Amino acid sequence: MKIHEKYMKRCIQLAKNGLGTTYPNPLVGSVIVCQDTILGEGWHYQAGQPHAEVHAITSVQNTAKLTEATMYVSLEPCSHFGKTPPCADLIISTGIKKVVIGSTDPNPKVAGKGIKKLMEAGCDVVVGILEPECNELNKRFFTFQQKKRPFITLKWAQTPHNFIAPKTKNEQKPVWITNAFSRQLAHKLRAEEQAILVGTHTVREDNSGLTTRDWCGTNPLRVVLDAGLTLSASLQIFNGASETLVFTSKRKEDGDNSTFETVNFTENLAQQLCDVLYKKEIQSLIVEGGAKTLQTFIDANLWDEALVFEGVSIFENGVRAPNLSGTLIKQTKIANDVLFHYKNPSI
Repeated sequence: MKIHEKYMKRCIQLAKNGLGTTYPNPLVGSVIVCQDTILGEGWHYQAGQPHAEVHAITSVQNTAKLTEATMYVSLEPCSHFGKTPPCADLIISTGIKKVVIGSTDPNPKVAGKGIKKLMEAGCDVVVGILEPECNELNKRFFTFQQKKRPFITLKWAQTPHNFIAPKTKNEQKPVWITNAFSRQLAHKLRAEEQAILVGTHTVREDNSGLTTRDWCGTNPLRVVLDAGLTLSASLQIFNGASETLVFTSKRKEDGDNSTFETVNFTENLAQQLCDVLYKKEIQSLIVEGGAKTLQTFIDANLWDEALVFEGVSIFENGVRAPNLSGTLIKQTKIANDVLFHYKNPSI
């Protein structure tokens, strides 16, 4: 069992290379081993491209050894035709006789069918190696499949006295609470999620483009709450650097880079947003503010994790941070800042 865990850890390590680029597909890593020697390995790079198992198999130089090899894969191999052929069929065709799997795919198109196909072809299949770690790897994909909504991360920066913004802003917009390292990490986090959401006040006050300008990565879909359609088209949120989705109570025709969705702002707003994002196949969402918008998701209990950056800036008074009851799972120093990582204890 220990040897299985050793190579499954490598699968997870490889899979993480695809974070932010595989949507709507899951993160998957694969390793092929013969006599405790790695023959090949791979991970899923991007939706529409070959899966991890394909990359692992094609990286093997001596294919004659495949019949003696064991394939490790962090998620159950697919068994259906999508943009690529079924990986289960490819594995069978190579003559690999043993397959070790981390977790079962919750997608109804797979959901055990890949495992069944391998077993019916005579493969020795082991399932559940480092399953909690493999599930954690694909928490976004699993939440989307099982709860029919995006995986939701709340994120904000606050002062030691729990203010997220000063009472008034002068020329500096936005007002920085954290250091440059924390801001760079925040942009890395943006690159890992499919969409980012902010409220009307935040857009107007900060005029942020909500891009990954301090990190190399794909800009997320920008989601904005603008009930009355009061935001100026000259704001950076509409600059074309990425697609922008606007939730409003009014009707408006879509633009070149902007889509408008009408919702009822007076009831179950967070759930309505989740429903629309699910239909648009958005698997992950990071909510960056402001305080009212963040609290809306907290009060609806529609959040999975929260990332709270605490800087050293001091405001005499200002906008209070959201009221969050979460389980602290990690605390990280970032120079003179601290990042608190919470999980929703009820999910």
